[in-house]
Amino acid sequence: MKQDGMLEFLAQLAANNSLEWMHAHKKEQQAAAAGFEALVQALAGELALHDAGVAGLKAKDLIFRMNRDTRFSSDKSPYKAAFRAHIGPAGRMPIPVGYYLHLEPGNVFLGGGLYASMFPGATARIREELAENGAEFLQIVQEPFFEKNFELVGEKLKKVPQGFDPALPQSEYLKYKSWALEYHLPDEAVADRDAFLRQAADAFLRMRPFNDYLNRALEGYKLPERPGKG
Repeated sequence: MKQDGMLEFLAQLAANNSLEWMHAHKKEQQAAAAGFEALVQALAGELALHDAGVAGLKAKDLIFRMNRDTRFSSDKSPYKAAFRAHIGPAGRMPIPVGYYLHLEPGNVFLGGGLYASMFPGATARIREELAENGAEFLQIVQEPFFEKNFELVGEKLKKVPQGFDPALPQSEYLKYKSWALEYHLPDEAVADRDAFLRQAADAFLRMRPFNDYLNRALEGYKLPERPGKG
């Protein structure tokens, strides 16, 4: 089954990123957004068969808004020309970590793990887990499919942080401030909905041991309140 023109719409949006253009192409936007919501719902349902932590989620609670906050940015484009969703136990919230889906022309990828640079408390917890249970982590990241297909991304220090033994086998991973995965796919992979669902679900489930490891380290961690909230 073919997709509903999601990438085609996003390519047009990227070339005509304005409130006026979006208003004039509202029907196309709604059709593409509906296709993405259906895809996310189907993917969440497939993942829930194997990961109870994401059972019962509704796609509308997982999808990020396309609108950009341009107040402090030199780029005044009003929209992100991408469809994005985080299929996690707390919906869009980054902790507990889950499965991230990013559709953008020329930049289609599946993600996992945590972008934690802005959460130093989360970074500290993961480093402590790595120091204590490094062998388990190395076993996860050195698994053949994982090592061949997943890229570990995120901000990284030049040296092992103070207080940790640089001689540890896992010392290279202690340098990270974020432990996030990306698995990039060609745009063509999105064309066939059923084939994409199978491929995405399989890749996400192969990320699950990595996610589980991080979530164990983050158990009980509370995200900081946003300024002015409460």
